[in-house]
Amino acid sequence: MTDINGERRARAAGGVLVAATVAAGLMAGAFYVFACAVMPALARSGDRVYVDVMRDINGVIQNPVFLLVFMGALALAGLAGWQSRGLPGRRWIWAGAAAYALAFLVTVVGNVPLNDALARPGDPAALRERFEDPWVAWNVVRAVLSTLATACLAAGLTTRGRRPARSAPRTPQRPTAPHGTPHPTGH
Repeated sequence: MTDINGERRARAAGGVLVAATVAAGLMAGAFYVFACAVMPALARSGDRVYVDVMRDINGVIQNPVFLLVFMGALALAGLAGWQSRGLPGRRWIWAGAAAYALAFLVTVVGNVPLNDALARPGDPAALRERFEDPWVAWNVVRAVLSTLATACLAAGLTTRGRRPARSAPRTPQRPTAPHGTPHPTGH
């Protein structure tokens, strides 16, 4: 008899893990693009342009699609960790969830307060001076953590369905005579 509910739960848990991996990957990509392209390009700008563009980015990025993925990656990774109890890839999944939780924390404690400070009125040069280097550094940290989270979740995904190898059932062998023929008694 098959356990249909168990199979459904296993498929659902696998779907959650896939979604967590994709969401963490999307966030890693977003942070990576900022580290490799957006911030270096803005570094070439004057203070007023820099502050105006970053304010625009900070306003636009607070949209339902971004927030769903940003917060969803955290919730999905945690749920995937919980669902992985007893499975071979659970350590990878929990490591991925922990790495993404740290990236989330860096964003909330590091980047968001800097964004809020940049939104306040002030001299663009002074605002940029207090913002640019710490924001870029925290962004690199969260990019690395999100990438690590994606890699760990993917490792958990590849090992999740594996079961420890079981040895084949042993069939009792009939004792043999010295030349390989069965022993006449059958024992």
